[in-house]
Amino acid sequence: MESHAKINIGLKITGQRPDGYHTLQTMFQEITLSDTFTLEKGNSGCTLTSDDPSLPTDESNLCVRSFNALAAEHAGIGGVKIHLEKRIPVGAGLGGGSSNAAAVLIALNELYDLSLSTDKLERVAVSIGADVPFFIRGGTKYAESMGEILTSVSLPAIGAILLVTPPVQIFTAWAYRELNNRLAGKFTTGKFAAALESLDSWDSAHKFFENDFEPLVFRTYPEIGEIRNRLLGNGARFASLSGTGSTVFGIFREETEAHEAGKQFLPPIQTFLTSPINR
Repeated sequence: MESHAKINIGLKITGQRPDGYHTLQTMFQEITLSDTFTLEKGNSGCTLTSDDPSLPTDESNLCVRSFNALAAEHAGIGGVKIHLEKRIPVGAGLGGGSSNAAAVLIALNELYDLSLSTDKLERVAVSIGADVPFFIRGGTKYAESMGEILTSVSLPAIGAILLVTPPVQIFTAWAYRELNNRLAGKFTTGKFAAALESLDSWDSAHKFFENDFEPLVFRTYPEIGEIRNRLLGNGARFASLSGTGSTVFGIFREETEAHEAGKQFLPPIQTFLTSPINR
C-alpha cells in the first residue's frame, strides 16, 4: 500500500487556542511521492519495522499511535505487523508521518473488516495529528481550524512539481515556538478565498499564497531561501516552502522543465520530480 506525501500551497497561522494548538489556513495538495508499507495480522499489539534505521518504531511513531487509537475503540482488532519502506524525507514539511498514520487507519479498516465510514476515520485521525485527516481523502483540499475542516477545491492545472530537500531537518515544535515569538499574537488570515475565486494561472499565485514560516526559516537557513530563488530563476511558475520546511517546491508547466531545473541541485541536496494527485 502506498502512503503519499503532500505540499502546502500557502500556510497562514491564524491564531492560537487556549490549549496551545494553532489554527491555520492552507491548501493541501497530495502528490505522487510516496512511502510503501505492508500490513498483516499479528498476535497482539503493533510491531513496526522499517528500512530506515533512523525511524523510531516505538509508540512515538504515528503508525503505532494510529493502531492504538483505533484498537482502543474496537475490541475486534487484534495485533498487526507493519513494515514501512521510507522514501518521503523526514522532517521536511511533506507530511510523511501523517500520511503513514492515515494509511494505517485505512488499512486496518479493511484488514479487520470494520466498515468504518470516511467521516469516522477522519474523527479518529484528528486525535493523532492535525495533518492526518487530510490524508484520509487526499486530493486537493482547503484546510481550516487545526487542519481538520477540509473543503475540496480546484486549482489551475499543474504540469509537474519539483521538490528540493536540503540536508536540514526542521522540527515543527521549534518552528511554531519561533513563529509565536515573531508574531507575538498578531496573527492574520490569508487570501485563500480570493485565490479560489480569481486565480487562473500559477504565474500570479504569489499574490495569493504566502507561508508564514518562510521569513523565519529563510533567515535561519539562508540556503533554503536560495533554493526558492533558484527555482524561480529556472522556470518555476511558483515556488514556496512546504509546511515548516525544509523542502521547497516549484510548480512547472512541463515535466521536462522541472527535470532540467533539478539538474542544478547536487548531493547532499535531494530532488524529487513528482505530480499532483487529484481525487
